[in-house]
Amino acid sequence: MSKTTAHSVVAPTPTARRVSGAIVILYALITMIPLAWIVMTSFKTPPDSIAYPPKVLFEPSLEGYCNLFTTRSRQTPEYLESLPAPEPGCDAIVRSRNMVIAGPSNVIPRFTNSIIIAFGSTFLAVFLGTITAYAFSRFKVPFADDILFFILSTRFMPPIAVAIPIFLMYRAIGLSDTHLGMILLYTAVNVSLAVWLLKGFIDEIPREYEEAAMIDGYSRLHAFVKVVLPQAATGIAATAIFCLIFAWNEYAFAVLLTSGTAQTMPPFIPFIIGEGGQDWPAVAAATTLFLIPIFVFTILLRKHLLRGITFGAVRK
Repeated sequence: MSKTTAHSVVAPTPTARRVSGAIVILYALITMIPLAWIVMTSFKTPPDSIAYPPKVLFEPSLEGYCNLFTTRSRQTPEYLESLPAPEPGCDAIVRSRNMVIAGPSNVIPRFTNSIIIAFGSTFLAVFLGTITAYAFSRFKVPFADDILFFILSTRFMPPIAVAIPIFLMYRAIGLSDTHLGMILLYTAVNVSLAVWLLKGFIDEIPREYEEAAMIDGYSRLHAFVKVVLPQAATGIAATAIFCLIFAWNEYAFAVLLTSGTAQTMPPFIPFIIGEGGQDWPAVAAATTLFLIPIFVFTILLRKHLLRGITFGAVRK
């Protein structure tokens, strides 16, 4: 019998799979280099962080994290000699630079603000987006296409175009530098994305599921909660990740509308100034800390994210 070389026009050949796999791995490695370099810099000393050529092999140090979580003041050698022996850890590291710890820094309040504002706005945007998308998907809304286009058009504007009006409005109504003001603003920006993403997911859920549930005695609300929401869980998870990424990384509005009480990490990180210039290990440590929540959240929902991206790609 002769050996056949026929293969499916849909399934990739072994060579194509190997080439595509190599490309994906190479791309992943390239994109991970900046993140790996940031983490490495957070464990360097200030001289090693600005060394040229850059140091790949170095002695790890926690000085960057100590500088991030503390405020320090330089003292005279006579004053340092009068102090008791430093405790192991940050105290010893700071003493080696002829300084003492004056108190905690503002990184924990700024990090807490980021969590409250980002997750609060994400919850509201997904909640409102789910309800709105369900209404557009299941009911006859007058001028539905025009309204949906108007909702989407709010994403067309660059944030700086409306920054000054929002600043004046917030200052007039007392929402400037408040958690509530930032949550409402990020919710207003993200809800359009949530509506459009979730409407596509809900459109793929057969109406017959809800009709069967209502025949069995469920109300419209119960059918929505018991039938639609579980079916749309993948889309909701994917939408939540995209909304959280925007709210977590947003910089322009955070710089303009916050200064202390509700300031988040993005405008705080660039102003981590060390003695004599930028404290790059502390900046890298703050960036590493800033990446952890969004990284963990994405990892926890990665299965839903992959399903959500491909949901409805194949139609029967």
